[in-house]
Parts: sequence; C-alpha cells; structure tokens
Amino acid sequence: MKKQPARTEKKRGKRADLADWLAATQPREIGDAEFEELRRALAPISESYLRKLLRESGAPLSCLVEGVRQASLDQLQASLLRMLDEYQRGDARHGARIRQVVIAAKDHARWAARNPERRAEKEEMVLWMLTWLENPPVFPQWAALRLEKLRIDTHVS
Repeated sequence: MKKQPARTEKKRGKRADLADWLAATQPREIGDAEFEELRRALAPISESYLRKLLRESGAPLSCLVEGVRQASLDQLQASLLRMLDEYQRGDARHGARIRQVVIAAKDHARWAARNPERRAEKEEMVLWMLTWLENPPVFPQWAALRLEKLRIDTHVS
C-alpha cells in the first residue's frame, strides 16, 4: 500500500494575507507606497482585486488608492469630490495622476454601459466624469444641479 503524503496546511487566501498585513502594519492610511508594498507581498494579484479587498477591509485609503466609486451616483459624486480636493491641493504631476484615475474610471463605465440593463446608469456616470475632467472646479455645483434635475425627472415620470 502506498503511503499518502502528509497533509499540508490549507492554502491561505489573499484576503487573509491582507488582514495579517493590516494587523501587523496598522497603517494610518494606505497610499501609493503601501499599495505597492501590498502588490509585492500578495503577488500575484491584480490592481483591481487588491483595491476591492482594500475597500472591503475598511482600511483608510488615499483617494488614488480607493479610485472612483461607481456603485451609485451618490458614491460617484463623493469620490469625484474627494478627487477634486486632492487635485486642487497637489502639483501638476499629482493632478495628472488623478486625471488618469478618473479617465480609467470613465473608460470602465463606458465598458459597463454595453450591458443593456445598466446602460442608462453608466452613461450618466460617464457624463459626470467627463464633466469633472472638462472643468474640475465647476463639478461640485454642476453635480448638485444634475442630481436635483434627476430627482425632479424621477418624480415626474
């Protein structure tokens, strides 16, 4: 009779490894440096999956690490306002990085708009991000007016 190899410890998941890292480092905020450290520590892992795990962990994230939230218009507005604050406080190089994050989010929303069930919502989100990209300082007033219009249109329909 063949001898069975000894059972090895169950393979840990990325979520558990992230929890261990957070407990060990207790970061005040996860910024670019911590994000890159985590990418190396948890490799192989995609940026999008790492962002998802970080968001779910509840750890405090810099706006560049958190990215643009698109679960709802309220989350989108809050994300873009946070990006605007960071954009206005940074230098030109930092501003360009923030614009890249918003452009990537816009492109993702355009891709998601191919789904007929989500088309209207995602096209609206693309409009919001295009408005932010065109003139970030005007965005807060525009978003407030746009939300009001959407609420009126919803009540009239």
